[in-house]
Amino acid sequence: MYDQSKLSELIRFARIDAGSTVIDVYPGDGDWTRLFSDVVGPEGRVTSFVPAEVAHFKNDPVGLMRTLAQEPGRENVEAVSADLVAMPEITQPADVLWLHLFYHDLHTALMQARGATAAAFNRAVYERLKPGGFYVIVDHAAAVGAGTGDAQSLHRIEPASVREEVEAAGFVLDAESTLLANKDDSHSIKVFDPSIKGETDRFAYRFLKI
Repeated sequence: MYDQSKLSELIRFARIDAGSTVIDVYPGDGDWTRLFSDVVGPEGRVTSFVPAEVAHFKNDPVGLMRTLAQEPGRENVEAVSADLVAMPEITQPADVLWLHLFYHDLHTALMQARGATAAAFNRAVYERLKPGGFYVIVDHAAAVGAGTGDAQSLHRIEPASVREEVEAAGFVLDAESTLLANKDDSHSIKVFDPSIKGETDRFAYRFLKI
């Protein structure tokens, strides 16, 4: 999805290093899980967390991650699945929780069907991170003033809404990055539209658990 320089910068931004313990939430095809596995090394740990809300998808996301965890050299990867808000019950305390292009989904009917809300999930993340741990969110930006209103229709969310919700759970904004910004994105098009897919205006926040 990103070139090597952007990947490296995002990993630095997320403060993921050798020996880190990372939770990769909704890992998709596992690209980030693999990358983090390589970075944290044998002393680190990567938990690939598949929300139960998406476990029924045709591509078998849980099976994909369990297969990934069996790849040679992936002894530091564990694949787990549970309801989003039950995440703290089946994961170990982490240095970093990574959420890539997923936060907006917390405001969709699919994720909320089993009781997950943004507020409840953010509290769960706070509970699971170690003191001094980082909650890193990368997502598609919605227009200023849109709030969470475009999450279901366009798969976008206003950065200010994310910050407000995450800070309400007790986190402090530690850094933000414009690495993935695109000023030519109108913010009015669904992120899967061929005219903008892969090129959406994206924001990155790093929140700190004090």
